[in-house]
Amino acid sequence: MFEIKTVSVMGMGYIGLPTCAIFASRGFQVIGVDINESVVEKVNRGEIHIVEPDLDGLVQKMVASGRLSAFTTPQPADAYIIAVPTPITEDRKPDISYVLTAARMIAPLLKKGDLIVLESTSPVGTTRAMNRLLADLRPDLTFPQTIDGDTDVYVSYSPERVLPGNVLNELINNDRSIGGLSRRSSERTAALYSSFVAGDLFITIAEIAELVKLTENAFRDVNIAFANELAAVCQDLSLNVWEVIDLANRHPRVNILQPGPGVGGHCIAVDPYFIIDAAPGSSPLMQSARAINSSRPHSVVKDIEALFEPGRRHTVACLGLSFKPNIDDLRESPAVEVVRLLAKRKDIDIVAAEPNARALPDELRDLGVGFTDALSAIDRADIVVLLVDHRQFNFVDPESLKDKKLVDTRGLWTWRKARKPDARIEGRKNKAGQSDNLSPEKAA
Repeated sequence: MFEIKTVSVMGMGYIGLPTCAIFASRGFQVIGVDINESVVEKVNRGEIHIVEPDLDGLVQKMVASGRLSAFTTPQPADAYIIAVPTPITEDRKPDISYVLTAARMIAPLLKKGDLIVLESTSPVGTTRAMNRLLADLRPDLTFPQTIDGDTDVYVSYSPERVLPGNVLNELINNDRSIGGLSRRSSERTAALYSSFVAGDLFITIAEIAELVKLTENAFRDVNIAFANELAAVCQDLSLNVWEVIDLANRHPRVNILQPGPGVGGHCIAVDPYFIIDAAPGSSPLMQSARAINSSRPHSVVKDIEALFEPGRRHTVACLGLSFKPNIDDLRESPAVEVVRLLAKRKDIDIVAAEPNARALPDELRDLGVGFTDALSAIDRADIVVLLVDHRQFNFVDPESLKDKKLVDTRGLWTWRKARKPDARIEGRKNKAGQSDNLSPEKAA
């Protein structure tokens, strides 16, 4: 049996870099590869280029130990983890070119016994397409063709399922699907990931593992679309959507997610299109969900514009730019889209605050958007728009908002902080969680 001592991670982004650090912490010699020279230089100094709790200390420790090093080109290894982007094109088609490029880069280095694991969220069939490319590039080696039989190189698909802001914990504790192109590929992949995964490992075929990852994110997109549609209904009826959802979720089999300015990030806002592209005639619900969530930034802008007074120049403070709370990731962020749409107007001034970023994206800066801290933004504005419920915004003094017009897309100030503690009449449950009240039969 071939022993894995050296692991190469292709791509050191929001998933790749934490994966590098965790493998190194388990005693592997880890080689991180990224085409961005700045990222490579930072990692080799023991620094990180993303916001993720506890990652900085772990990377610093692993680099100092000599078990983690970074390069701009692939180096020989025993296992290759591919964690590169899989975006969509302008016409919403999957783009797997980064995956295939990574495969071409490692192909010359492959030797008998090597393992290749694709982690990037991918359309169904990507792992097999990568395998075919590698087989064409290295005819001197054998690659999996059927689920049975042994080969020189082993190939699997095993996606992460993590929450930004809690990546290290969830990489370790969450379950994983492992889709090998052969049984030995799955077994070798399971053996590698069991070095740090405390959750269960479920072995299946590559195509199912690929669709499982897409399904998880499409499900959340549909649920968020329902919440956003419910928010529109509540607005028409002049009702508080967050109170409606809070009370509806008291039902033991209801779990409605939260509405907001839209859906962002590289997963939920992108992955449903991979399914839609593969089966457009069978995915009308997913297509509708995408349409609802994609239109939300436009709806938020209309809500803001409804507050404008004719003949007056307004200053609008936009709080939060990342696609979700407490991270710095701006990919596909609906908050950025809201600001971009507002910035097209020439009759208002816009100032943005994002506590997890050091500067505005170039596009917003070029549009004349100002950038400052939240308190300064609120002080300068007459309209305040909460786009992301970062933890820092919890500490905003309500007095500072008293004279402002407010658009709260996350319900932070208009519901969560304003909720009355006496709105619930406490029930009585015994230690087993059952009501102490007499049943109708006993009462009789």
